[in-house]
Amino acid sequence: MADLPEVVLLDFWVSPFGLRCRVALAEKGVAYEYREQDLLNKSELLLRSNPVHKKIPVLLHGGRAICESLVIVQYIDEAWPDTAPLLPRDDPYARAQARFWIYDCQTRLWKLKGKAQEQAKKDMIEVFTTLESELGDKPYFGGDNFGFVDIALVPFTCRFFAYEKLGGFSIEENCPKIVAWAKLCKERESVAKVLPDPDKVFEFIQFLQSKFGAK
Repeated sequence: MADLPEVVLLDFWVSPFGLRCRVALAEKGVAYEYREQDLLNKSELLLRSNPVHKKIPVLLHGGRAICESLVIVQYIDEAWPDTAPLLPRDDPYARAQARFWIYDCQTRLWKLKGKAQEQAKKDMIEVFTTLESELGDKPYFGGDNFGFVDIALVPFTCRFFAYEKLGGFSIEENCPKIVAWAKLCKERESVAKVLPDPDKVFEFIQFLQSKFGAK
Protein backbone atom coordinates (compact mmCIF):
# COMPACT_ATOMS: atom_id res chain seq x y z
CA MET A 1 0.00 0.00 0.00
CA ALA A 2 3.04 2.23 -0.29
CA ASP A 3 1.66 4.05 -3.33
CA LEU A 4 -1.60 5.09 -1.60
CA PRO A 5 -2.34 8.64 -0.44
CA GLU A 6 -1.92 9.29 3.29
CA VAL A 7 -5.65 8.92 4.01
CA VAL A 8 -8.06 6.83 1.90
CA LEU A 9 -11.66 5.84 2.60
CA LEU A 10 -13.09 2.74 0.94
CA ASP A 11 -16.84 3.17 0.95
CA PHE A 12 -20.20 2.88 -0.84
CA TRP A 13 -22.21 6.04 -1.50
CA VAL A 14 -25.38 5.16 0.42
CA SER A 15 -23.87 3.22 3.33
CA PRO A 16 -24.86 4.86 6.65
CA PHE A 17 -21.77 3.29 8.20
CA GLY A 18 -19.45 4.88 5.65
CA LEU A 19 -21.30 8.17 6.02
CA ARG A 20 -20.34 8.19 9.69
CA CYS A 21 -16.69 8.19 8.67
CA ARG A 22 -17.17 10.90 6.06
CA VAL A 23 -18.92 13.20 8.53
CA ALA A 24 -16.17 12.63 11.11
CA LEU A 25 -13.42 13.35 8.56
CA ALA A 26 -15.25 16.51 7.48
CA GLU A 27 -15.62 17.66 11.09
CA LYS A 28 -11.88 17.24 11.55
CA GLY A 29 -11.05 18.89 8.24
CA VAL A 30 -9.00 15.87 7.16
CA ALA A 31 -8.15 15.66 3.46
CA TYR A 32 -8.64 12.16 2.08
CA GLU A 33 -9.18 10.24 -1.10
CA TYR A 34 -12.60 8.66 -1.49
CA ARG A 35 -12.75 5.36 -3.34
CA GLU A 36 -16.23 4.12 -4.20
CA GLN A 37 -16.50 0.34 -3.97
CA ASP A 38 -18.51 -2.08 -6.09
CA LEU A 39 -19.97 -4.38 -3.44
CA LEU A 40 -20.83 -7.03 -6.03
CA ASN A 41 -17.29 -7.06 -7.36
CA LYS A 42 -15.10 -6.16 -4.41
CA SER A 43 -11.75 -4.61 -5.14
CA GLU A 44 -8.48 -6.28 -4.32
CA LEU A 45 -7.68 -3.34 -2.06
CA LEU A 46 -10.87 -3.83 -0.02
CA LEU A 47 -10.33 -7.59 0.28
CA ARG A 48 -6.72 -7.05 1.32
CA SER A 49 -7.62 -4.30 3.79
CA ASN A 50 -10.50 -6.13 5.48
CA PRO A 51 -9.77 -9.81 4.83
CA VAL A 52 -12.04 -11.15 7.59
CA HIS A 53 -15.35 -9.35 6.98
CA LYS A 54 -14.64 -7.98 3.48
CA LYS A 55 -16.91 -5.01 4.19
CA ILE A 56 -16.85 -1.25 3.83
CA PRO A 57 -16.07 1.17 5.28
CA VAL A 58 -12.32 0.87 5.62
CA LEU A 59 -10.08 3.78 6.51
CA LEU A 60 -6.49 3.57 5.32
CA HIS A 61 -4.13 5.87 7.21
CA GLY A 62 -0.49 5.70 6.32
CA GLY A 63 -1.14 2.32 4.72
CA ARG A 64 -2.71 0.86 7.85
CA ALA A 65 -6.31 -0.36 7.68
CA ILE A 66 -8.97 0.51 10.28
CA CYS A 67 -12.32 -1.29 9.97
CA GLU A 68 -15.82 -0.99 11.50
CA SER A 69 -17.46 2.43 11.35
CA LEU A 70 -17.60 3.34 15.05
CA VAL A 71 -14.04 2.13 15.55
CA ILE A 72 -13.04 4.33 12.61
CA VAL A 73 -14.85 7.38 14.05
CA GLN A 74 -13.08 6.91 17.39
CA TYR A 75 -9.77 6.45 15.57
CA ILE A 76 -10.33 9.68 13.61
CA ASP A 77 -11.02 11.51 16.86
CA GLU A 78 -7.82 10.22 18.43
CA ALA A 79 -5.58 10.52 15.35
CA TRP A 80 -6.53 14.18 14.81
CA PRO A 81 -7.13 15.35 18.39
CA ASP A 82 -6.60 19.09 17.95
CA THR A 83 -9.79 19.85 16.01
CA ALA A 84 -13.47 19.32 16.86
CA PRO A 85 -13.28 16.68 19.63
CA LEU A 86 -15.98 14.08 19.03
CA LEU A 87 -15.81 12.16 22.31
CA PRO A 88 -15.60 13.74 25.78
CA ARG A 89 -11.92 13.78 26.74
CA ASP A 90 -12.04 14.36 30.48
CA ASP A 91 -15.01 12.23 31.54
CA PRO A 92 -14.76 8.43 31.15
CA TYR A 93 -18.43 8.01 32.11
CA ALA A 94 -19.53 10.47 29.43
CA ARG A 95 -17.41 8.58 26.89
CA ALA A 96 -19.04 5.31 27.93
CA GLN A 97 -22.51 6.84 27.60
CA ALA A 98 -21.65 8.14 24.15
CA ARG A 99 -20.89 4.59 23.08
CA PHE A 100 -24.02 3.22 24.75
CA TRP A 101 -26.60 5.36 22.97
CA ILE A 102 -26.13 3.78 19.57
CA TYR A 103 -28.97 2.23 17.66
CA ASP A 104 -28.67 0.90 14.13
CA CYS A 105 -31.94 1.73 12.42
CA GLN A 106 -33.52 -1.43 11.21
CA THR A 107 -33.94 -2.66 7.67
CA ARG A 108 -37.01 -4.72 8.53
CA LEU A 109 -39.34 -2.02 7.21
CA TRP A 110 -38.37 -2.79 3.64
CA LYS A 111 -37.59 -6.48 4.08
CA LEU A 112 -40.90 -7.52 5.61
CA LYS A 113 -44.63 -7.18 4.95
CA GLY A 114 -47.88 -7.35 6.88
CA LYS A 115 -47.81 -7.86 10.65
CA ALA A 116 -44.03 -8.26 10.69
CA GLN A 117 -43.61 -4.88 9.01
CA GLU A 118 -46.08 -3.31 11.45
CA GLN A 119 -44.00 -4.67 14.32
CA ALA A 120 -40.86 -3.29 12.70
CA LYS A 121 -42.53 0.13 12.52
CA LYS A 122 -43.49 -0.03 16.21
CA ASP A 123 -39.96 -1.08 17.13
CA MET A 124 -38.47 1.79 15.16
CA ILE A 125 -40.75 4.36 16.80
CA GLU A 126 -39.81 2.90 20.20
CA VAL A 127 -36.11 3.32 19.37
CA PHE A 128 -36.64 6.93 18.31
CA THR A 129 -38.70 7.59 21.45
CA THR A 130 -35.88 6.22 23.61
CA LEU A 131 -33.42 8.43 21.76
CA GLU A 132 -35.69 11.43 22.25
CA SER A 133 -35.69 10.89 26.00
CA GLU A 134 -31.89 10.81 25.97
CA LEU A 135 -31.69 13.91 23.77
CA GLY A 136 -34.06 15.80 26.05
CA ASP A 137 -33.87 19.54 25.47
CA LYS A 138 -30.23 19.46 24.38
CA PRO A 139 -29.39 20.57 20.83
CA TYR A 140 -27.11 17.55 20.37
CA PHE A 141 -26.76 14.25 22.17
CA GLY A 142 -23.50 15.46 23.71
CA GLY A 143 -25.05 18.73 24.84
CA ASP A 144 -23.98 21.91 23.08
CA ASN A 145 -21.38 20.12 20.97
CA PHE A 146 -21.95 17.93 17.94
CA GLY A 147 -20.19 14.67 18.70
CA PHE A 148 -19.86 10.90 18.56
CA VAL A 149 -23.50 9.88 19.04
CA ASP A 150 -24.70 12.52 16.59
CA ILE A 151 -22.22 11.24 14.00
CA ALA A 152 -23.30 7.65 14.63
CA LEU A 153 -26.98 8.44 14.10
CA VAL A 154 -27.17 11.30 11.60
CA PRO A 155 -26.45 9.16 8.50
CA PHE A 156 -29.76 7.38 9.07
CA THR A 157 -31.69 10.66 8.78
CA CYS A 158 -31.38 10.60 5.00
CA ARG A 159 -33.42 7.37 5.21
CA PHE A 160 -36.28 8.94 7.17
CA PHE A 161 -38.18 9.69 3.95
CA ALA A 162 -37.85 6.07 2.84
CA TYR A 163 -38.89 4.76 6.27
CA GLU A 164 -42.01 6.95 6.18
CA LYS A 165 -42.95 5.98 2.62
CA LEU A 166 -42.44 2.27 3.23
CA GLY A 167 -43.97 2.19 6.70
CA GLY A 168 -46.81 4.63 6.14
CA PHE A 169 -46.11 6.80 9.17
CA SER A 170 -44.65 10.18 10.11
CA ILE A 171 -41.49 10.28 12.19
CA GLU A 172 -42.12 13.94 13.00
CA GLU A 173 -45.59 13.20 14.38
CA ASN A 174 -44.23 10.50 16.64
CA CYS A 175 -40.81 11.94 17.50
CA PRO A 176 -40.66 15.69 16.73
CA LYS A 177 -37.48 16.24 18.76
CA ILE A 178 -35.56 13.71 16.66
CA VAL A 179 -36.65 15.46 13.46
CA ALA A 180 -35.68 18.86 14.90
CA TRP A 181 -32.28 17.42 15.87
CA ALA A 182 -31.85 16.01 12.36
CA LYS A 183 -32.61 19.42 10.82
CA LEU A 184 -30.09 21.08 13.13
CA CYS A 185 -27.42 18.54 12.19
CA LYS A 186 -28.06 19.14 8.49
CA GLU A 187 -27.20 22.81 8.98
CA ARG A 188 -23.62 21.71 9.57
CA GLU A 189 -21.43 21.73 6.49
CA SER A 190 -19.89 18.40 7.47
CA VAL A 191 -23.32 16.77 7.30
CA ALA A 192 -24.92 18.72 4.45
CA LYS A 193 -22.12 18.04 1.98
CA VAL A 194 -21.96 14.31 2.79
CA LEU A 195 -25.51 13.00 3.15
CA PRO A 196 -27.06 11.79 -0.12
CA ASP A 197 -30.39 13.03 -1.44
CA PRO A 198 -33.30 11.29 0.38
CA ASP A 199 -35.10 10.66 -2.94
CA LYS A 200 -32.07 8.80 -4.29
CA VAL A 201 -31.79 6.85 -1.05
CA PHE A 202 -35.46 5.89 -1.35
CA GLU A 203 -34.89 4.70 -4.94
CA PHE A 204 -31.96 2.59 -3.76
CA ILE A 205 -33.99 1.04 -0.93
CA GLN A 206 -36.80 0.29 -3.38
CA PHE A 207 -34.24 -1.52 -5.51
CA LEU A 208 -33.12 -3.54 -2.46
CA GLN A 209 -36.74 -4.28 -1.65
CA SER A 210 -37.36 -5.59 -5.16
CA LYS A 211 -34.35 -7.87 -4.87
CA PHE A 212 -34.36 -9.00 -1.26
CA GLY A 213 -37.69 -8.01 0.30
CA ALA A 214 -40.62 -10.27 1.13
CA LYS A 215 -42.63 -11.24 -1.95
